[in-house]
Amino acid sequence: MDKILEGLVSSSHPLPLKRVIVRKVVESAEHWLDEAQCEAMFDLTTRLILEGQDPFQRQVGHQVLEAYARYHRPEFEAFFNKTFVLGLLQQGYHSLDRKDVAILDYIHNGLKLIMSCPSVLDLFSLLQVEVLRMVCERPEPQLCARLSDLLTDFVQCIPKGKLSITFCQQLVRTIGHFQCVSTQEKELREYVSQVTKVSNLLQNIWKAEPSTLLPSLQEVFASISSTDASFEPSVALASLVQHIPLQMITVLIRSLTTDPNVKDASMTRALCRMIDWLSWPLAQHVDTWVIALLKGLAAVQKFTILIDVTLLKIELVFNRLWFPLVRPGALAVLSHMLLSFQHSPEAFHLIVPHVLNLVHSFRSDGLPSSTAFLVQLTELIHCMMYHYSGFPDLYEPILEAIKDFPKPSEEKIKLILNQSAWTSQSNSLASCLSRLSGKSETGKTGLINLGNTCYMNSVIQALFMATDFRRQVLSLNLNGCNSLMKKLQHLFAFLAHTQREAYAPRIFFEASRPPWFTPRSQQDCSEYLRFLLDRLHEEEKILKVQVSHRPSESLGCIETSLQEVASKTAVLTETPYTSGGEKTLIERMFGGKLRTHVRCLNCGSTSQKVEAFTDLSLAFCPSSSVENLSFQDPASSPSTQDGGLMQASVPGPAKEPGVSRPAAAAFVCDSAVNERMVVGSPPDEFCCSENTSVPNESSKIFINKDVPQKPGGEATPSVTDLLNYFLAPEILTGDNQYYCENCASLQNAEKTLQITEEPEYLILTLLRFSYDQKYHVRRKILDNVSLPLVLELPVKRTTSFSSLSESWSIDVDFTDISENLAKKLKPSGTEEVCCPKLVPYLLSSVVVHSGISSESGHYYSYARNVTGTESSYQMYHQSETLALARDSPSAVIEQDLENKEMSKEWFLFNDSRVTFTSFQSVQKITSRFPKDTAYVLFYKKQNGTNGLSGNNSTSGLWVNGEPPLQKELMDAITKDNKLYLQEQELNARARALQAASASCSFRPNGFDDNDPPGSCGPAGGGGGGGFNTVSRLVF
Repeated sequence: MDKILEGLVSSSHPLPLKRVIVRKVVESAEHWLDEAQCEAMFDLTTRLILEGQDPFQRQVGHQVLEAYARYHRPEFEAFFNKTFVLGLLQQGYHSLDRKDVAILDYIHNGLKLIMSCPSVLDLFSLLQVEVLRMVCERPEPQLCARLSDLLTDFVQCIPKGKLSITFCQQLVRTIGHFQCVSTQEKELREYVSQVTKVSNLLQNIWKAEPSTLLPSLQEVFASISSTDASFEPSVALASLVQHIPLQMITVLIRSLTTDPNVKDASMTRALCRMIDWLSWPLAQHVDTWVIALLKGLAAVQKFTILIDVTLLKIELVFNRLWFPLVRPGALAVLSHMLLSFQHSPEAFHLIVPHVLNLVHSFRSDGLPSSTAFLVQLTELIHCMMYHYSGFPDLYEPILEAIKDFPKPSEEKIKLILNQSAWTSQSNSLASCLSRLSGKSETGKTGLINLGNTCYMNSVIQALFMATDFRRQVLSLNLNGCNSLMKKLQHLFAFLAHTQREAYAPRIFFEASRPPWFTPRSQQDCSEYLRFLLDRLHEEEKILKVQVSHRPSESLGCIETSLQEVASKTAVLTETPYTSGGEKTLIERMFGGKLRTHVRCLNCGSTSQKVEAFTDLSLAFCPSSSVENLSFQDPASSPSTQDGGLMQASVPGPAKEPGVSRPAAAAFVCDSAVNERMVVGSPPDEFCCSENTSVPNESSKIFINKDVPQKPGGEATPSVTDLLNYFLAPEILTGDNQYYCENCASLQNAEKTLQITEEPEYLILTLLRFSYDQKYHVRRKILDNVSLPLVLELPVKRTTSFSSLSESWSIDVDFTDISENLAKKLKPSGTEEVCCPKLVPYLLSSVVVHSGISSESGHYYSYARNVTGTESSYQMYHQSETLALARDSPSAVIEQDLENKEMSKEWFLFNDSRVTFTSFQSVQKITSRFPKDTAYVLFYKKQNGTNGLSGNNSTSGLWVNGEPPLQKELMDAITKDNKLYLQEQELNARARALQAASASCSFRPNGFDDNDPPGSCGPAGGGGGGGFNTVSRLVF
């Protein structure tokens, strides 16, 4: 019969015919056969089952074997013996490997057929040993699932006694090795089903033998706490959590957190991997166990683990919110992690960039479950933003997105925060708990606040982001020097290459701090910037003089002190420079020239003076509603109101108006007065009476109609308006009359300012601090100012018209510029033969002052990388020929550039914190947060070519435009990076010991660092002079 069957299944007969014949063979099984015939039939059917070439052959084998085994049970019992089964498990079957699932299926079916036979007991004993061996070999999920099926049906095959504990432990290890490499839904579902079978087997064993539970859980912890880098336990272990009785949580967590043998590193790994389990779709109670372990660690004050795990896994937990199956558990864990992490905003700020996409996505689907989820998430976000206020750039988009959802009351927020703290002392955790984390995703390095040093940090970051200046500084050969430029080079190198998240600029701060600046007191960032540039400029001039007498020494390798610079300044400033090759680096980067022209209105005689500048100070236009204002003593002015803010003119001889700069010393009005309109005036213009001797109708100031309007109808001035006001002609009358040598008396005169040489980087300071004569304090002007992305600087040079076509600047007469915001009186007949040009600049950096007083508040800066030849500005050059009339194309081009602005092109530097931001955030900062106002602006000149010689950028030595560092600098950075890694390792051990006894206050980055208060007034000790003699402040 076996020969007939073998020939049949391999024949080419039609399949229906084969099935009919197979049915006849199955029916003949009830007939008597001798032992040899039965053995031959069992051998054939076994071969068909295990080695069948197609499903039909395997199906025939199962049907015939089951029929003959039922009618010839003694013969099958003799065939399916202990030796045969052991051979299958240890050696396989012919070409079939012993680990093939078909062998386990065959044994499983064979046990069913001889279940009532006495010999099955021997097979049970055999299988108790063999299944333990198989599990120790770490079978694949499919094989392990088939083994679980077998052991579930035949519990007699499960090892007993001590072997049962060993079996459970090994089965846990096997689950820890499971992996699913497929991403197809069908394969993933099958994988989850296989894991579920194995975990159900363990559950059955734990119920039958409770003594196996604790050792199994210990093995689970051993797997997930392993620090072996070559082994990553499978997330499939999450399937076991649902089978652990919840009543064991308290005992198990207390045992784990208080066990001295469990190291912090192992606990950190275990907790991280438990959080990874949140992604397992069918696991239950994972969030309960994770939260319980977090609370247990907080109870024993293991804050180091909590900090590290939270910062490492908070984003992963947040991403789990996208998946409906695991969303409830993920939200529970996320809420606990964020609300308990109360000593720093770092964890919350890690997920802030991802909130918008999630909120927008769930709002768009409109599902009730999504709305309910968003209500819970919104409450959590409001709690975190309440606890960590002071980050408007991060929060304002989120506030806009969740404005339609209910906001919890302040009492509820406080209650939630108090209930969620790690300990009752959570709000006073030591600052030593702050992590030594690596650089942010921006790739930029922050600067640590050394005690009210935000004024320095914001300026340094703006200078660092001045790409051409940074590259020039880093390319200087200053080895062996100890100059201030060397220290700046050192600081720039660390900002560019350190692995630290933030760098402490202690050495540079001590070297660059003006002597009159009180340490740990708030100061004026603009005054500091002026002092720093002057110091660098004078230092380089001194070094050049010294090197000219000692040619053998290299430039910059002579240490100079502040006193030496001051003692030699007077001599050197007499000859600032004679040619471009002799300019200092500060002159090449920030130096421009300003010509002051004064014409006596009585005799017509003129005088002029050309002076250098590194920045321009832009005053706000005085209000037209303030009557009878002049530059006389405010105290003697009858029109001065109580509490009115006035600005005294800068002292200086009247014979040299270029030095006194009364235009820069313009009257600064209170912001409330600035916004008042003249009654009866048209809505798009107002009058600005500078002196009662000037006819009122001739001193009108016309508002550019393109300027955006405030809600109340008043115009929001732009930087362009303030610049035009600065450069507009001015009539010197009254107490401000000009002493004319020709007339030998004080006379009314006309003063005009013209920029004759533009800088590579244009620095503009908005004069926001006005002097209150009544209270003798400087107050801040909080008026919003529009910041154009593209700024056109009017520059006048004497040149021939034949050369106009060679320049790519726009040839527009300066007198044809659209109406200035504060255009002052200019008599006719004073035109000069000059070639006015509008030189284009792109906004590079903005230093923002947050606060209402110059003696307090906080500085931070927005910046981006802008080079001398922006590819996007080629569009400007191509379109400039389309609009050479009255209206400048800058508005159109700026709007187009703004639309193309990448959200990650701009950076926000807030002391040690650096984040991505956008130009829109820069523009809206004051409208959203009235105390935060732009103070110092950096604009980069746009050239047809780089315009800088000697940068070696084409020599092949510079990488991505950046110069190679000197060996001394590179060695210092390498050494510090190694030290940083050692600090991280040591800090992990020290923080846990410090946390228990720490009681110092903790203030997140970004809070106003105005304690202790100090004077940030520019007059606090002086500091003018040096390279730039144009007055910056007007008090």
